[in-house]
Amino acid sequence: MSLRKSHELHERRFSRNLGVGLTLAAFIVIIFGLTIVKVSGTNFNMAPQEVQN
Repeated sequence: MSLRKSHELHERRFSRNLGVGLTLAAFIVIIFGLTIVKVSGTNFNMAPQEVQN
């Protein structure tokens, strides 16, 4: 428990930092999800076939 009451500026700054942190976390989750979908969707057995003449 703090001995002094926190200033109103600190409360606003904390809420803004929390919003920025949650936005950053959501962005990271989206990028990670897109990466997993792209990597797992690759079928390496479907290599291009050489044309035999």
